[in-house]
Amino acid sequence: MVMRMKLTHRQIFGYFGLSALILLLDQISKWAVTETMIKPALAVENTYGFFEWYGQAQGQLPPAAIDVLPFFNIVMVWNRGVSFGMLTQDTALGSWLLVGLSVVITVWFTGWLFFAKSRLQRLGIAMVIGGAIGNAIDRIRFNGVIDFLDFHAFGWHYPAFNVADSCIVVGVFMLIIYAVFLEKSFHS
Repeated sequence: MVMRMKLTHRQIFGYFGLSALILLLDQISKWAVTETMIKPALAVENTYGFFEWYGQAQGQLPPAAIDVLPFFNIVMVWNRGVSFGMLTQDTALGSWLLVGLSVVITVWFTGWLFFAKSRLQRLGIAMVIGGAIGNAIDRIRFNGVIDFLDFHAFGWHYPAFNVADSCIVVGVFMLIIYAVFLEKSFHS
């Protein structure tokens, strides 16, 4: 017999609040990096506050890199694919198809949230939802996703990523941990 706990309104608000917080942190971090680090490094003089940046159509900045630590750079990379540049789409239609895919994933994960059996699952789902929406907003605004975190060692670079990507990866990892190690205890 499978036991499901009915979510309270407070719990629903909490999980969607986590998704909204991730979305906000993702967008603020992208603004902060582009406006306070990348534009000055590229000698671009017109910088915007968050609400100006968010409310105006912005062009894509050229690639850039700022050395921070021997193993870490802040970069300006446009990801026109999904995670780690897979399924790269350089056309407007391709970008809109990826936006559509993000919407489908978000709707599916939102439905799953209400049927999830554990808090770990619901937290993972909420993280994926927030990250997917953050990257979808970039695709709509810029026809690509802003990636800016670049870790490297011994000539090897991990693909550049952002806050939304991090939350998606952590959320999926939580779902895998649940499925592999915990799911049987909820079905007993």
